[in-house]
Amino acid sequence: MADTTSAAPKPASKPRGHSWREVIAALRHPRVLITLLLGFSSGLPFMLTGNTLGYWLREEGVELAAIGFLSWVGIAYSMKFLWAPVIDKVDVPILGPLLGRRRGWILLSQLVIGAGLFAMAAIGPAGGLLTFAGFALVVAFASATQDIVVDAWRIERAESDEDLGLLTAAFQLGYRIAILATDALILLAAAKLGWNNSYVLCALAVGVGLTATLFATEPARIDPEAAKAQAGPPLWTPRGLFDAVVGPFIAFFRDHGVLAALLMLAAISLYRLPDFVMGPMVSPLYVDVGLSKEVVGSVRATIGLGATVVGIALAGLSAVRLGFTPTLVLGAILGPGSNLAFAALAYLGGSVETLSMVIIVDNIATGFAGAALVAYMSSLTSLGYTATQYALLSSFYALLGKVLKGFSGQVVESLQATYDPMTAYAIFFTGTAVVGIPALILCAMLGVRHRREQRRLAQAPA
Repeated sequence: MADTTSAAPKPASKPRGHSWREVIAALRHPRVLITLLLGFSSGLPFMLTGNTLGYWLREEGVELAAIGFLSWVGIAYSMKFLWAPVIDKVDVPILGPLLGRRRGWILLSQLVIGAGLFAMAAIGPAGGLLTFAGFALVVAFASATQDIVVDAWRIERAESDEDLGLLTAAFQLGYRIAILATDALILLAAAKLGWNNSYVLCALAVGVGLTATLFATEPARIDPEAAKAQAGPPLWTPRGLFDAVVGPFIAFFRDHGVLAALLMLAAISLYRLPDFVMGPMVSPLYVDVGLSKEVVGSVRATIGLGATVVGIALAGLSAVRLGFTPTLVLGAILGPGSNLAFAALAYLGGSVETLSMVIIVDNIATGFAGAALVAYMSSLTSLGYTATQYALLSSFYALLGKVLKGFSGQVVESLQATYDPMTAYAIFFTGTAVVGIPALILCAMLGVRHRREQRRLAQAPA
């Protein structure tokens, strides 16, 4: 049966927000600085097996359909809940006893990520597309594993709700710096050094995360000695396996109620669907519309960075003023704006001015929606099942989109059989924006439920 000693999840009340100035000022505290560096480590591989990889493939002349199918390596991120129970219960041999359960798994995943990126750089698409894709899958699998453990470490290392907000903000800042490096700066590097050498640099950057892991402090609740006392039955026993795999799901539905939990999971699963479905075709659009790597990288690294910070800051301000759930609703409204912006880029053409406006809209919208979703999901986890429950939630938010996005190249190519290439792109991106309507409806239902719960609590006797 499930571990009944798990604490209830933190209520989704209004959190205290943290500006980037506060986060930067707090970097003098080791746990905040380490969280930022681990956020960088988590964000580093994401684009290298996603949109940035698509840019490299398109410049190598790979067809859109193949680029879409190769985006399926990212499904590893959506299946991580399958092995998260093992990570919650089992120590890594050798590294676990030395570093602790969380840090042992983080270090192992980082070593595999670094080796996989070196292999991708050595082979390249020209060295065999299937082999190249295989190493990309290895990197994605190891990166998903790292995400499981770093998310658990971040939540469990927090000393209070306010501290969790601070560590989450630091994590997001580090993650966004990594996205900037692998989504923008790498284009400038690739223009000068070539794609292979740029991936070598990214493999070396894994050392940032390795250093942070070695200096991190293992959360007290999963210290090896404490874990022995609290772990319950061994994983290899029927009861232990049931508790590890099924217990987190039982706890989630018990804590939130069946209907509310199903509504939460449905909303989360559709929330970023428009962004995921369009993702593989963004970089090919840049290439086909005639934009150079230098131009795209420069705009992303300057205007794009500022717009991302604005989007995340607005999400933090909204969370402070309105709470997690209303902020989630606003993100569902803003998110599809990215898709319409890229439809406009295809329709208007690849001028620097148009690209700049598209990047501004895209980064504000995705920065706001992404921060809103991370904060909301973090508020729903139960101590004792942190890794598995957060992996479940983050898997739900990505699974459907990462399955469907594999067909994005085929859709664009089929549209190009009827329309000119840029019109086909515009129709595709507009269609992906419409996909966001169901998520908006579900989030609105969560908002109504949230307001009712707030009124009920306000009317309850003291």
